[in-house]
Amino acid sequence: MSDPTTASTVCIDPRSLHDRLDDVEIIDVRTPGEFESVHVPTSKNLPLDELEDHAEVVRAAVDEGREVVLVCRSGNRAHQAQDRLAEAGLPRLPILEGGMLAWQADDGPVVQDVIRWDLERQVRFVAGSLVVLAILASIVYPPARYVAGFIGLGQIVAAWTNTCAMGMLLTKLPYNRPSSA
Repeated sequence: MSDPTTASTVCIDPRSLHDRLDDVEIIDVRTPGEFESVHVPTSKNLPLDELEDHAEVVRAAVDEGREVVLVCRSGNRAHQAQDRLAEAGLPRLPILEGGMLAWQADDGPVVQDVIRWDLERQVRFVAGSLVVLAILASIVYPPARYVAGFIGLGQIVAAWTNTCAMGMLLTKLPYNRPSSA
């Protein structure tokens, strides 16, 4: 018998999920701000950076025999969540193939509230702004160019390791937290 924590990733396509929406527990691992902006109507928000604190919520759903599907913007964070939950002793849970981007492209139902930039767009904006500012500052203070190099190196490391320190920092900003209702 194979170990469920090392089995290959199982994905579910948006159409299949749409047809079974009422029978599936959907765990959205994006930031609360992204979730508040747009999400699948029946989903619960358990942000990736807080997932270990909420693993018991997922375990309870699995123990009750419910199918649990992980979702994020494009699938990357859902894969990370899948790995973290498997390390916590849960089976490798299915991931919504293509994430919310695919769900919306397939006209899946969504709840939209406060529209915010997704985390990946925020990272590109902040990184680009820092590079431009560093280059402009280097006109009067040449060592400032090293900031641009540091940001570029950070982007390379983020791609290589499939993590993003800047993204993790941005998740802590009030912009990425739920609005006070």
